[in-house]
Amino acid sequence: MLTFISCAKTMTDRSRVNVPFTSEPHFAEEAKQNAIDMAQYGADDLSKVLRINQKLAAENYMRYHDFLSDDGKQLPALLSYTGMVFKRIHPADFTPEDFSYAQDHLLITSFLYGLLRPLDLIRNYRMEGDVKLPERGGVTMFDYWKPLLTDFFIGEIKRNGGVLVNLASGEMKDLFDWKRVCREVRVVTPEFYTWKNGKLVVVTVYAKMCRGEMTRFILRNRIEYPDELKRFEWEGFTYDEAESEGDRLCFLLR
Repeated sequence: MLTFISCAKTMTDRSRVNVPFTSEPHFAEEAKQNAIDMAQYGADDLSKVLRINQKLAAENYMRYHDFLSDDGKQLPALLSYTGMVFKRIHPADFTPEDFSYAQDHLLITSFLYGLLRPLDLIRNYRMEGDVKLPERGGVTMFDYWKPLLTDFFIGEIKRNGGVLVNLASGEMKDLFDWKRVCREVRVVTPEFYTWKNGKLVVVTVYAKMCRGEMTRFILRNRIEYPDELKRFEWEGFTYDEAESEGDRLCFLLR
């Protein structure tokens, strides 16, 4: 069983966490070329392309210009991203065995790197899926990555038993030929809801926290079968059979 999560916008290049080994991203050369192409933009252009303020634009201007520098800092992907999902995975207390298991059972999306394993060394960056690079023929990063990632992604899922636990945000499906993914492997999608005014709603911050906590649950407990996911409980979220359907697993906060 393979678990799949989204990258985060916020990153760090510092960590005191020790990992048992590191690896090179599968699409490292593509990432380098993407960074070179992004380095052609000035800070003002980056502000518009990435829809960020001037301070962040200046920071990412320097990131892309330093991307190929030998002095540039790198961290394993699982330690680099600092968004809510990654905070809840909390790899700071992982054992070497936890990291090794995660390396074989978790993939992280990246608009710059394509797909990452937890211990792949990466540099800080900012990228969006709808960015269109002239060197890519004007297609979005979604369309650029789709033909490159789909076969690789399906192959990794099949190598892990043919079951994917989809804990990524919805837009990440556009990085792949998602219909083909669903035809060739089993996709299990946990969803996290709360009751509001008599209706089930997704509260984004809770959903992100639950995705991180479930990823941690899977990795620390070596979960190998989808039915075992139903044991997941966190801060009042529990599995609800009545609201679930097939491989759509519903967890409710009551």
